[in-house]
Amino acid sequence: MKTIFVQFKCRPGKAYEVADELVQAVEEISEVYSTSGQYDLIAKFYLDDSRDIGHFVTERLQVMDGVADTFTLVAFKPFL
Repeated sequence: MKTIFVQFKCRPGKAYEVADELVQAVEEISEVYSTSGQYDLIAKFYLDDSRDIGHFVTERLQVMDGVADTFTLVAFKPFL
């Protein structure tokens, strides 16, 4: 299982709609938070090892209505 974090820059006034759509429509999502700074949201996703991260982000997330930009981070090891 691969863990990725994706930050979303949303079009003005669309952050809550994008967050709702992520939760409702993307089964790979674990959690989503509103954030301060350059990006409006950050979301955590779990992908199967066979899943291509680039295709998931560009074909599933970046095309969502209200998304203006994304920034993706790949996580390696969780520390508990």
